[in-house]
Amino acid sequence: MLCTRLTNATFVTMDPGHPVARELGVWRGRIVGLDDAVRSLPAREVIDLQGATVLPGFIDSHVHLAWTGLRASSPSLAGVTRVEDALAVVDAASRTGGPDSWVSVGDYDQRALGRHLTAAELDRAGHGRRVFLMHTSGHACVVSSAVLDLLPADVPHDNGLLVESAMGAVRRLRLPYSQSELADAIEHAGRVCLAEGVTACAEAGIGGGLLGHSPVELGAYQLLRDEGRLPLRVQLMPGGDTLRPLGAHRDDGIPRALDLGLRTGFGDDWLSVGALKIYTDGGMMARTAALTEPYEGMTHTGQLQDDPGRLTDLIVDGHLAGWQLAVHAIGDRAADLALDALEKAQELRPRPEARHRIEHAGLIRPDQLPRFARLGVSAVVQPSFLRYFGDDYATVMGPRRAPWMYRGRGFLDHGITLVGSSDRPVADGAPLRAIQFMVERASTSGQVIGPDEGITVEQALHAYTVAGAYACRWDDSAGSLTPGKRADLVVLGDDPRRVDPARIGDIDVVATFVDGREATEGGKL
Repeated sequence: MLCTRLTNATFVTMDPGHPVARELGVWRGRIVGLDDAVRSLPAREVIDLQGATVLPGFIDSHVHLAWTGLRASSPSLAGVTRVEDALAVVDAASRTGGPDSWVSVGDYDQRALGRHLTAAELDRAGHGRRVFLMHTSGHACVVSSAVLDLLPADVPHDNGLLVESAMGAVRRLRLPYSQSELADAIEHAGRVCLAEGVTACAEAGIGGGLLGHSPVELGAYQLLRDEGRLPLRVQLMPGGDTLRPLGAHRDDGIPRALDLGLRTGFGDDWLSVGALKIYTDGGMMARTAALTEPYEGMTHTGQLQDDPGRLTDLIVDGHLAGWQLAVHAIGDRAADLALDALEKAQELRPRPEARHRIEHAGLIRPDQLPRFARLGVSAVVQPSFLRYFGDDYATVMGPRRAPWMYRGRGFLDHGITLVGSSDRPVADGAPLRAIQFMVERASTSGQVIGPDEGITVEQALHAYTVAGAYACRWDDSAGSLTPGKRADLVVLGDDPRRVDPARIGDIDVVATFVDGREATEGGKL
């Protein structure tokens, strides 16, 4: 007997062997059959989906759940466009908590204010307390003098503005967060994901790097798993700086590793260790993405996160230790470094099954596309960056380079696996709005950016299902509504393949199922 039979729906399976179905059967959290294979079988529960469209649960292959949840409970500068209003938010925030506690405010963006705030301004507005404004990009911050006084003298800043590794030095003063605080934040963010149809995600950097929150951060996820509070499936990417020499046997060929030799693949269907996250450059918002030519109208070309040789050694060592690698490279200069290092690593120890990824791939020159293909590297892009920030990005890249940003068609035409993701909370996390951008290539202002990079709705859906499963090494159990795979699916109020592309982002997520059970809060079916 089936546990559940879902009926009266258009199941868009993303499986070419059975592309569309009308009924789907579930037994013990797995899909057991479609249409005639299950229609006559008895079931404990039959759910009439009333003509809805059903897709495999979306996979968001690059998120920051803890940051998302923590930001949701912090004072915010989102929507603030005047310096005096921003300082008023800081003033209000500084009037809560004890005098020795940090005043943390999120969603800081100098572009909205017209300039950066200064340490002196935060000193006044924050009444001398330790004030930390986190840039919405995650690659910069502005702090008060009380924070600057705690930093080593060699940490560079510009009137309280710190970027990349200098920002990391500030964050280390604030860390660690407790596992219980992190668990609450992760749970909140996970439930938002479910409401948007996301059933699985990859957490892009724990325990180290720019955005880690604790050296025992994995424990927060395990706490949720133990308590039955983990809302969706999560794959964890340890930060590259968590690797260290461990004295492995010389025949193992492992220069450095996590304790006990832990690496990609450890875990279960709900919580597992994924790729090793390695940062090579910054971000376009903070103007720190590493470019081969200066930003338009400027003289600087961004920055790498470390000495190129050390970054290369880390990538090579991660590969030799058996990791799948997720290399953050937004600018084309950073992508050159990543591709060179991955090629060197594969020459030293061929691992064609490694499924290495480049995260963001924000500015990829035409000559770099064949290298992606030859090395078998996936491109994990964030379409919503251009939907929401594309006007600014196009300006700082200029008309020649703007069409190379966050490509779609260019990757697919070269046989490169194109993977969709959000990088939440940097940008809106809703997959349907990102899918709409991948088709239209239009920012919220209506500006079309790189129209030749537009792809079909079916290809965009593939990026958030089949390709996401491939990039996260879940393709044997997720990404399509195929018998034997997990019964993770999203019920939509309309068919994204049939509506005007301009309406895709507004399609209702009616319900999200994980393991064949409705997981959205309150239950809608």
